[in-house]
Amino acid sequence: MLSALTNLQPRQLATQVLNFALILSTAFMLWKGLSVVTDSPSPIVVVLSGSMEPAFYRGDLLFLWNRGLDTQVGEVVVYNVPGKDIPIVHRVVRRFEGGDKPLRLLTKGDNNHADDTELYAVGQYYLNRSTDIIGSVQAYAPFVGYVTILLSEHPWLKTVMLGLMGLVVVLQRE
Repeated sequence: MLSALTNLQPRQLATQVLNFALILSTAFMLWKGLSVVTDSPSPIVVVLSGSMEPAFYRGDLLFLWNRGLDTQVGEVVVYNVPGKDIPIVHRVVRRFEGGDKPLRLLTKGDNNHADDTELYAVGQYYLNRSTDIIGSVQAYAPFVGYVTILLSEHPWLKTVMLGLMGLVVVLQRE
């Protein structure tokens, strides 16, 4: 396999490397385009815990939409808490204000006994719809996100997978 790589002419090698770069940049542009269309910084998220069972299970891939700001009780939303990097997927159990005043939401996991006030930032008792919510769940694909979970739990797999993808692209003959 390594001999096939060394047998490539410089022009062929450059073409294969550019093809690989094109694949990566296309994926990035699709992600950013999807972010613009959905008005969400993260339009696709993976469920990382069992707090929303039986509605969503660990590894489910969720598709978000953030265009409608009038979130209702019972709607499943994804939010970020300042200081924490992991988005949280929970159901809205209560609404406050709305109309002329900012919409504030209280959330809870379907499989949890208490609401999410302990998950919020210190001194925060509700979520601000316009600043804290990443999006509302519109659709999902069961268990498709397990690949992401494996890659985050075993970082060496990312390196192996990217290396294999790079080798396939470079060694592919046109």
